[in-house]
Amino acid sequence: MTPLLRPAAYKDIPGWADADPRPALAAFCLSAERFLDGAVSTGTLGIDAVAFLPAAAAALPLKHEAVSASAARDLFEAHFHPATLAAKTEDRSVRGFLTGYYEPEVDASLVPDARYRFPLYGPPHDLVKVDDVSRPAGLDASFRFAQRRADGWLDEYPDRGRIEAGYLFGRGLEIAYLDNPVDAFFIHIQGSARLKLPDGRRMRVTYAAKTGHPFTAIGRILVDEGELTLTEADMDGIRAWLAAHPARVRPLLDRNRSFIFFKEAEVPDERLGPIAAAKVPLTPMASIAVDRELHTFGTPFFISAPDLVLANAPFQRLVIAQDTGSAILGPARADIFVGSGLAAGREAGRVRHSGDFYALLPTALHDTLRP
Repeated sequence: MTPLLRPAAYKDIPGWADADPRPALAAFCLSAERFLDGAVSTGTLGIDAVAFLPAAAAALPLKHEAVSASAARDLFEAHFHPATLAAKTEDRSVRGFLTGYYEPEVDASLVPDARYRFPLYGPPHDLVKVDDVSRPAGLDASFRFAQRRADGWLDEYPDRGRIEAGYLFGRGLEIAYLDNPVDAFFIHIQGSARLKLPDGRRMRVTYAAKTGHPFTAIGRILVDEGELTLTEADMDGIRAWLAAHPARVRPLLDRNRSFIFFKEAEVPDERLGPIAAAKVPLTPMASIAVDRELHTFGTPFFISAPDLVLANAPFQRLVIAQDTGSAILGPARADIFVGSGLAAGREAGRVRHSGDFYALLPTALHDTLRP
């Protein structure tokens, strides 16, 4: 087991005794079937997916049951042992970092017109997944997608700037059209959206693929270039800057070369978010995105970030790893799914806080931890 993890005790976790673990239990129940079906891969930190089977079997019967907070806490304490998770092996004083994301809700149309002119695209046919074996020489190791050219060779896919300039026009890939390029851009950042169509219907789109280019945060660009302070560079601040500088919108957005492709998804439960990387729907305030290379999806984490006030309380919550993101890299790094809609977006946009991370490991793994 990695030296990033060290044994801890529940009594030493700030906020554990007072936090309500029921939202996390509901989220964990959604992952339980994946564990029991053997559909979860073990991350490189070595938190073995097979070790979750007893906890998954105990949790699954509670999926549709109303349980008390104390009963939910008892279940986690019976099947998991906490461990501190360091951000760096060489300096354990460095705390973890938490951000937030959400599912936008915007007006859209299935056909273009004078108002709805900015498309969301499905994956193009010449976009292919690559790995360490199939990745061509010269393509950066971070790329998970490439373009298959007409001659059969693989190459870097065109970036955001070329796509927005019309590279995909005429291929019939448009899923829906929006009336605002900034809304489309933020949907790319969040990876999903609920679309409100003119006839009153609702439609959900979610991540399907991407070009492979690295993600660049435009908020960081605006801070680095002196356009905004770090405090101002939340979602509302970035949107206000974009609204005030319309001629600079497209050049700035194109500096994030990453481009996301979408697919239509069902909305089986309005209370839940989209089905994410772990193949389960996200639970607001209980699902987090993590570095999928390191972590095992379905792992519970308790995050203590008392300087962050979210949902009218200091953030000390039990959450479940059920998603990933291009900017979520490193062991003690997480993105909390806040919910859907504008209010959730405003909350998510101001989450940029340091915190202490505790991984809840299946008890079978306890003896493998280093003191």
